[in-house]
Parts: sequence; structure tokens; C-alpha cells
Amino acid sequence: MNLPNMKEAQKRNITPTKYIYEERIKSDIFKGRKYSIKTYGCQMNVHDSEEIKALLESMGYIECDDYEKCDLVILNTCAIRENAHDKVFGFLGRLKHLKKTNKNLIIGLCGCMAQEEHVINEIREKHPYIDIVFGTHNLNELPSILKNYYGKQDIEVYSKEGDVYEFGNLYKRDSKYSAWVNIMYGCDKFCTYCIVPYTRGKQRSRKSIDILKEVKELKEEGYKEITLLGQNVNAYGKDLDGEIEFSELLKKVSDIGIERIRFVTSHPWDFTDQMIDVIASRDNIMPYIHLPLQSGSSRILKLMGRRYTKEEYMTLYNKIRTKVKGASITTDIIVGFPGETEEDFKDTLDVVDACKYDGAFTFIFSPRENTPASKMEDTTSLSEKEDRLQRLNEKINSYSKLSNEKMLGTVQKVLVTGISEKDSNKVCGYTENMKLVNVEAPKDVIGSIINVKILEAKSFSLDGIIEE
Repeated sequence: MNLPNMKEAQKRNITPTKYIYEERIKSDIFKGRKYSIKTYGCQMNVHDSEEIKALLESMGYIECDDYEKCDLVILNTCAIRENAHDKVFGFLGRLKHLKKTNKNLIIGLCGCMAQEEHVINEIREKHPYIDIVFGTHNLNELPSILKNYYGKQDIEVYSKEGDVYEFGNLYKRDSKYSAWVNIMYGCDKFCTYCIVPYTRGKQRSRKSIDILKEVKELKEEGYKEITLLGQNVNAYGKDLDGEIEFSELLKKVSDIGIERIRFVTSHPWDFTDQMIDVIASRDNIMPYIHLPLQSGSSRILKLMGRRYTKEEYMTLYNKIRTKVKGASITTDIIVGFPGETEEDFKDTLDVVDACKYDGAFTFIFSPRENTPASKMEDTTSLSEKEDRLQRLNEKINSYSKLSNEKMLGTVQKVLVTGISEKDSNKVCGYTENMKLVNVEAPKDVIGSIINVKILEAKSFSLDGIIEE
């Protein structure tokens, strides 16, 4: 990463990014300009948008909810599924028309889609109205990109990932109670269907001393919950000589004393017994684990490059269920992977029946350009894939409701995060095992952890009242 006057930053004992804040952008030309960010995709993208907001506001920009009144609109994109492209370019089309009446509007595109070569080529050839494009590896260069923009399309996407840089707590966080904490970037697993290693790069872990410093600062600021974030958090530290592994990082984060600790996302291959023991032994590490299955067929798992069999996955699942009392376990499942037969799909249903997941994100296979799976022969019709997805979702939803019904009459600790989307007269929040609860309670409890008695169970949420 190219930063000016690194020696000066070191002399003042501040991070290079803080140096950008204090020294690099000393101009009033952006003061009062309005911006809006539309975020697609995973938690990593959401957290990246928090960084973008902080960078923009350090320059004088003001966030605006109405993109039609903005001077700058940025789309932070996802490349995981095929329909992401259509959604993004559909919205970009609306911005193109808006630009006819707002000549000064700057349209920006960033995120994983910006790292795809075919998307960049498409933008150059067909979409000249997109003004600035930057990728996942040079997000922090946005201030200089805007400062040097002079009306001509500017595409600055680094093809190779850079070093891990420290942003500290210089984020505009979406919540005052719950915060994302990046512990690593990228992924080294190269599952055959996944584009993440190509768009986010190889695994790069942050130093544990910097992660712990960030968590301590969040605790001091009054945050009640943090989520350790990475494409494969339990591989943390494997790319750094002399660094601790994830189970040890969990211990050290737990020792800081923040009330709630979560982490996403895990890969079964790297989920160790030591991790399970730490989770089971620490009260402030929440009993919620997202454990992607992807397929219940060992044959398909091998084609996916997942590095475990159905039997190995079940062994891990049962260890977690046995040791982590009251754990909620969710998963990811892909249907219709190239070569998947009805027998393979039934293996997946068998695993779902055995695990009785609390919830799942389910998808029809979406080929991503340049991934090995995109070149595999796919003979299953779309209608057959849709039928499998429907049958799978029926099972998942039934087990999700069954899991919620087990909580009827119990008293749960709920971190209240905001107003309920279902009923503006209620507030909502999450239990320790990540169940969404709508609560009859005054709005002044937002930001607090309260006791809630569960009175009604639905497939995707719970209803309750405050238990005095």
C-alpha cells in the first residue's frame, strides 16, 4: 500500500491510516457534499462499508439516505452468486438516468465484483457513466482516488492483494452496541465453486496484538458484543510465523471481558477440538456456530474441494452438540452442484434430518467465471434444481420452527438492537444463541441486555415480553 511520508507517521506513533486522516486530506472541497453507499453481500462487505463511510466523512462528506440527493453514490458489491451482477447493474442503470439531471453526481463501484476482470472489461466497454472503480485490495485509496478524479472514468483495481494495514477503530460503525472486528482477509481454501480467493486474495491474518487492542477499545466505548470476522476465521494465524491460533485468540478476546463474543465464518476442516473446548468453557463466547455443510454427499464434497467427508462432518457436528450446551448451529447448503444426482441430494437431506439445523442459507449452484466448478459438466435441469431447493427448504424451515418451539416458556438474555421490522411498537434483538426476538418493551431498552420470556415461536423469530 502506497502511503505518503511513512517515517512521519512512525515518528508520531500513529497508524498509516490515521496519518491519512490527519494529514493526507486537508482540503475543504468535499466539505458538505452528500454521499450514499449501497452494500451487497456478506458481513465483510458490510464492515468494508463502515470503513468507506469513515474515510468519506474524514474528507467532509455527509451521509444521506436519499441517493437522488447525493453528490457521490458508491455500490459495494458481491460476486458470490450470478444474480448479484444483475442487481448491481440494474441499480447502476437508475443512477445513469439520475446523472442526466445531476451532472455533478459521481458513481462509484467497489467490492468483490470490481476484482473480476470480465466486469472491469464490461465497465470499460459499455458503462462509461461509472466514474470510479476500486477493488478489495485498495479500498483505503478512496480519498486519493476522489481527490485526483477529474471527470474521466478512473479504474484503479489492484490485481494482487497488499499487506494487512491497521485501521484501528476508525470506522463509522452501523451500531453502537455490536461491532464487527476483522481478524483476517482472504482465503486459501480454493473450494472449486468459490470466487472469494480470486476477489479477496490469499489469507492474510492481522496480528493478534492489534486485534486485542481494537477489542479493548470497543469495550471501553461501551460495546456489548463483537463478532470476529473472516472468510475462514478458524484458520486464523496459519499464515503468520509465530502467531497464535484461533482457539488461543478466542481465549485472549474472552479475557478482555466484553459481554458477548461471536465469530463467522468457520470451515469444518479447520474446526479443532481446542476451539470447541474454549467455546464450551467461556460464558461470554456465545453458543452460536455457523458450520457450512455445502453438501451431504461425500462424492460431491470431494468435487467441491471441501476436504472433509459426510462422516467427518457429522463427527464434528456431534462433538459440538455434545460439548457446547444449548448451541444453535446453522449452515450453508448448495443444491444442483455439477454432477449432483438424486442420490447425492438425498444424502444432503439425510444430514439435515440428523443435524436438525436451527437455520440454513440455501442456494442453487451458481457458476462463477474462472472457478474450476464453472468448467464442470452440468446436466441437471433448472426445474429439477428448483424442486430440490424447495424440498430442502421445507425441511430446514420445519427444523428451524421446532428449534424455536423448544424455547417457549424459557427466559432468554436478549441484546436489544433496534425497533422491530414487524411491529414498530416493539423492539427486537438476539438471544445468546442468535435467535431473533421481537419484544414488547419500551424503546429505552435498546442497547441493553434484558431478560425476555418467550411466548410465541415462529419459523424465523420469537416473540416475548420483559421478565422482571
